[in-house]
Amino acid sequence: MSTFTRHIFVCTNQRSPDDPRGSCSKLGSEALHACFKQEAKRLDLKNVVRANKAGCLDHCAEGPSVVIYPEGVWYQVKTEADVTEIMERHVVKGEVVTRLVLPDHPAPTTVPPLKP
Repeated sequence: MSTFTRHIFVCTNQRSPDDPRGSCSKLGSEALHACFKQEAKRLDLKNVVRANKAGCLDHCAEGPSVVIYPEGVWYQVKTEADVTEIMERHVVKGEVVTRLVLPDHPAPTTVPPLKP
């Protein structure tokens, strides 16, 4: 049985197009979730890191939003390049990608590096 060291939650919430709060799904979060899964496989972390779909994380207006536990670091992720950077820097090396951290969500600058 796998024991995951990190869990990545990607908001895939869907709202109506006229909702002023926005929708992470409308902003491409489903594809970004798939990219997190592909990156975990590429980095041979499939049994160490789990990329999960999440319901609303209450940040759709800033989305697509992602939170990584156990550190509790919140990211705004817009591109597949952002996903790759988060996986290589945060997940593997233990470096928080500060340029992608959600506003009003202070985060440490480093986290424990992954030890697969």
